[in-house]
Amino acid sequence: MANEILFRAIAHIESDFSEKFGIPRQSGLVEEVRARVVFEPEYRSEAALRGMEEFSHLWLIWHFSENVRDGWTATVRPPRLGGNQRMGVFATRSPFRPNGIGLSCVRFLEVERGGEKGPVICVAGADLMDGTPILDIKPYIPLTDCREGAAAGFSGKNGEYRLRVDMGVPFPQGFPEEKKRALMGVLAEDPRPAYQDDPDRIYGMAFAGYEVKFRVRGKTLEIVKMEVARW
Repeated sequence: MANEILFRAIAHIESDFSEKFGIPRQSGLVEEVRARVVFEPEYRSEAALRGMEEFSHLWLIWHFSENVRDGWTATVRPPRLGGNQRMGVFATRSPFRPNGIGLSCVRFLEVERGGEKGPVICVAGADLMDGTPILDIKPYIPLTDCREGAAAGFSGKNGEYRLRVDMGVPFPQGFPEEKKRALMGVLAEDPRPAYQDDPDRIYGMAFAGYEVKFRVRGKTLEIVKMEVARW
């Protein structure tokens, strides 16, 4: 019988993504996306963050809390391969794994101090849903974490892919500029599964308390509706 290993969440993420759909597929793809790492009360220690501000990037180790399931499969269908080609689960970053552990490299911005939840770590380029449990935080060390000439495998076969984003409707009044940039960056990465290419289909995603409706025709994504979320 496999050994049972217990982990305790030390923190959780506060982000603009209340649903899985639309979250960037990898960390760092959309640098405009901001998030906050809020520690659980037991771990709210200034001493535990001593020296962090000397680093530019951090590794977040977290739990795929929204993909809990019994059992596992040896192969998965990566979205960027069209959702029809199977690859070994350990050769992918699929959330459907024997152990639901995620790894994200994010840019360190600052530590917020003085608030009720402080100290809070502010980061950029996160790919995590709001409320995701954080298991650990480690500094990114270029000397050992960056390998020159590393092979990208099948993940590099599709090359760079970005959509042009058009606003078919105006942004809601008072919608912050930094969140506008983040939303445009997220949509440019094309949130749709690779196997869906219906030019008349209207997709919806939740972002920063709003429901964003859009469609994709060719290489252009058009936002057709944006309203306060009612859920």
